[in-house]
Formats: sequence, structure tokens, C-alpha cells
Amino acid sequence: MQLNLKSKEELVRLLKQAIDETTKFLSQRGVNTLDIQRDEGFERVKRLDDAVEAVIVNDDSKRKYLLLADNVNRLYKAVLPDPAANEYFSICRLFRVIAKKIRSLIPAADISSVKQAVENLLDESIASEGYIIQPAEQLVDLSQIDFEALKKKFVKARKRIEVEKLRGTINAKLRRMVRLNRTRMDFLEKFQQMIDEYNAGSLNIDEFFSRLVTFAQELNEEEKRGLGEKLSEEQLAVFDLLTKPDMELTAKEKDEVKKVARELLSKLRREKIVLDWRKRQQSRAAVRLSIEEILEGLPEVYTQELYEKKCDLVYQHVYDSYYGPGQNLYAA
Repeated sequence: MQLNLKSKEELVRLLKQAIDETTKFLSQRGVNTLDIQRDEGFERVKRLDDAVEAVIVNDDSKRKYLLLADNVNRLYKAVLPDPAANEYFSICRLFRVIAKKIRSLIPAADISSVKQAVENLLDESIASEGYIIQPAEQLVDLSQIDFEALKKKFVKARKRIEVEKLRGTINAKLRRMVRLNRTRMDFLEKFQQMIDEYNAGSLNIDEFFSRLVTFAQELNEEEKRGLGEKLSEEQLAVFDLLTKPDMELTAKEKDEVKKVARELLSKLRREKIVLDWRKRQQSRAAVRLSIEEILEGLPEVYTQELYEKKCDLVYQHVYDSYYGPGQNLYAA
């Protein structure tokens, strides 16, 4: 039977059951929901932050709580506007606040305006009762982070919350970097491996933080690499496709590959990337032919087999990244 077809009595029973399950989950992590509800002002804010710190001990715990809280919220909405919901308003609001604080540490996902409008009423109720949530900190450029200051803050702060913030910032930056340059997938794999080790208990919170800081610094260096190579971000993406993995080139050969990358993008942008080029077979063929012709200028170290492989890789990259005149990943 669908949720919206259940009787109100059944929905209230399910809501109470979901509340009990969520309360038990928090209690097992040292969170006393009655204390939070009784407190006011800064003490309440402190206890809420302590609750978040207790829940985000690992990804499994975090996901479990969000599922529990979302289920409570869904059932509570289903009971409304029945007066029976009034008895559970306070505790449901508390679960929702903790969930929102956890999600504020995670890079924002797209949310439809319809869903947002539906939730605004509860948000206003939360705010009016003193459960104020500070706006989530804007994700900052990793290159702007003072890592020494961050390390000092970590020692004194709620460590899991600080780790979650740093992890969220790294994740947002890394996803963008990989989107612009697919050869950076090894960074993504390394990042995921760290997270898996932490979730498995192989890394404690201090080790995880230390490795995240080191990894963030590595990403900063990677982002500057194009400047050292005297290539733009989009030129670097083609250059990397042509030279990775494990291409051993002399300085002269590297310069030849850079020249090819620059020439290729210049010609494609100037002549071949036309409106809706990906939809027309003739336009796609023209792009492919240009890639093959220009890549013939690669150094002799590129065998015929390697040349053909690089043609395939570069064409796929161009197809995925360039949509029309002035419309591409790098224009943004």
C-alpha cells in the first residue's frame, strides 16, 4: 500500500516507530535529544554541533542518520495537517536541524524549486523556535587556504566537522579538475582510497586530516602545472592525453607535442567546431579528420598504433568537451 493511501492512525504509528529508531541511533552515539530540546541559545547550538560530530564518525553512520531523519520527515509531512502531528513537532524539527547541519558540510546538490518551496514552511518553523542554522560556508579555492592555520584550528575544534568541511572543499575542487582533464582520474582514485580507509577504520581522524591536507596541497600543485608547461587548462588536457601514461619524451619532443596541442585547438575552434557539430555526421567527420591530420605532427616516437589510439582519445575528449562555437567546458 502506498504511503499516501495509509490511514492516519497507521501513519502516526509508523512516525512514532521512526522517531524511536532515530532517537535510539543518536542515543547510541551519546546524543541526548531531550537535553538539546531543553537547552537554549549558545548551549543548544553547542549540543547540536556535538550531535553532528557524533553522527559523522564515518560515511556509513552519516548516511544511516540522514536516511532515518528523512524517513521521519517524510512521515511527519504525511501525517499533516492532522492535529496528531503536533505531539511530534519538536522532535521531528530537531532531527531535521541535525540533518541540515550535516548537509551544510557537503557540497550542495541541485534541488528543484518545487521541492524547496514545499520545505520552506518547516524551515521557517525551525528558525522561529531558535534552531538557527548559520549559512553554510562558501566553498573556497584550495589555493587560498592557509594550511598551517587550518592545522592549528583542527587541534582545537570539533575534528570530524573540520574534516568534513575540508573533504567537501576537496571533493568540489577535484570533481571540477577531473571534468576539465580526464587524465586526473588517478587523483580521484587516491581520494576515494583515503575515504575508504578512513571508513574502514584504517585511519584515525588525525591521520585522515593530515592526509587530506597533503592531498589538497598536491591538488594545488597540479592546478599550477599548466603554468609551468606554458599551457592553458584546455591545452594541458590535450597535452596530457597525448603524453600520459608513461610517455618518456625529450625536452624537444615535449615541445613538439605542445605545439601540436596548441595548433589542434586553434584550428578546431577556428574552423571545425560549428553549431550542432556533434549532431551532423559530416561535421563530426571533419573534426575527426582535422585531429588525424594535426596529430601526424607528433614526434617519431609515436608508433602507428599509438598514434591511432591518441586520435581516438583526443576525438572523444573534443566530442565530450566542445558543444559549439564558444560553448565548451573551458568557456565556463
